[in-house]
Amino acid sequence: MLQGFDKLIDQGKFIQSKANYYESKAVLVGVPMDFTVSFRPGTRMAPRKIREASYGLEEFSPYCNDSLADKSYYDAGDLDIPFGNVKKSLEIIEQAASVILKDGKIPVFIGGEHLITYPIVRQVAQKYPELKVLHFDAHADLRDTFFGEKLSHATVMRRVCECIREKHLFQFGIRSGVKEEFDFADQYTYMNLIDVKEPFLDSLKELRGYPIYITMDIDVVDPAFAPGTGTPEPGGCSSREILEVISYFRELNIVGFDLVEVSPINDLSERTSLLAAKIIREVLLTIC
Repeated sequence: MLQGFDKLIDQGKFIQSKANYYESKAVLVGVPMDFTVSFRPGTRMAPRKIREASYGLEEFSPYCNDSLADKSYYDAGDLDIPFGNVKKSLEIIEQAASVILKDGKIPVFIGGEHLITYPIVRQVAQKYPELKVLHFDAHADLRDTFFGEKLSHATVMRRVCECIREKHLFQFGIRSGVKEEFDFADQYTYMNLIDVKEPFLDSLKELRGYPIYITMDIDVVDPAFAPGTGTPEPGGCSSREILEVISYFRELNIVGFDLVEVSPINDLSERTSLLAAKIIREVLLTIC
């Protein structure tokens, strides 16, 4: 269906995905990649599990009084990426993002590890030079290298900073990192430590009117609510708080979104995948 790349695998559809790509406003793509994960692997299994979990949700959302039945988005399936080949995988992800953007649609990606954000933002920033990126995460992800590698889930936001303008990265919920990262953030990003909702609301005035890309690592949420992730970090926000934050996304011009780092094998209760599915439902209702 997506001309320009043919590496797609049908892993089922997210609830209420429509059949016609060309009539859709947003396009959902899964990326089963966890090649640079440094602690607990398993995020490659997330796209399929999150789609499966979505069928445990209602199509209607009381948070925004709206229903996916009335929205038009297309679930393209998962990218078929070469196992272990980071560079080639990033090229495939970037090509997919390029096709979706050229077709005038909003890309919504399900990871997979956080490194997938980098090639997507590279393409989104080319289309929207004034792009601002919102980063919800427990970890700063601002190292220049990690174990000698520049391409890692621990360096992804440093690479993103190379694609966008200085001080166009807004970070929320950060509660883990090395000194190098916090020194970098002092100069080049707007980093908000530990808290999520209050600093996000305070930032809205700086974000309105700009094209906005949002990347959300599920570990921004406390592991009490979302234990199924590769690098859990205690002290995060609640699932209720992150859903309250998403309710304000309607005030923004969102041009792309990803949700990453769900690791289903690390959560037999499946509550992490259910939360991820609910987050994606709310975002789709916001942008479609």
